Amino acid sequence: MITRPRSALFALLLLALPVAGAHAQPATPCPNKGLAVRKTTLVTAKGSFTYRLEVARTSAQQACGMMFRESMAPMTGMAFPMQPPRETGFWMENTIVPLDIIFVSPAGRVLNVRRGQPYSRDVLASAGVTAEVIELSAGEAERIGLKPGDRVK
Repeated sequence: MITRPRSALFALLLLALPVAGAHAQPATPCPNKGLAVRKTTLVTAKGSFTYRLEVARTSAQQACGMMFRESMAPMTGMAFPMQPPRETGFWMENTIVPLDIIFVSPAGRVLNVRRGQPYSRDVLASAGVTAEVIELSAGEAERIGLKPGDRVK
C-alpha cells in the first residue's frame, strides 16, 4: 500500500510532473545531458558499495530525471537533492528502465526503497522527510542488501 504524504509541496510536485501520454516525447528535450557526477557510497550489512551518480539539481533536471533513457551503466544512477528536505514522491512516467528509488533522510540514512516500473504513474512515496532521492537500476538495492536505516555517504 502506498502511503501518500499530505503536504502541499507534495501536491505541487505532482502537478508539476509531466502528464503527457505514456510514450510521448516532451515539448523540449530533457536537460539531463552533462550533469555533474559525484560518488556516493551505500553502506549495508553486506559491505560498502560506491556508485557514480549524476546529480539533478534544478527543478527542470529533476522533472526529467531518467526519462527516455534506454539503459544504465553498472554502478551508476542519479541523485535528486531535496532542498529543503521534505516528504516527496516519484513516478515513472516516460521512464523506460525499471529503477530502485531510494529515499534518504537528512541524517544520511535510508528511509525506504521502492521499485519503479517503466511508464507507471503510480506515486512511490517517501517514508518521511527526505533530503535526497537516489535512483539505481532495478534490483541493485536487493543485490547489495540495502534496507531502511542503512548509511548513505
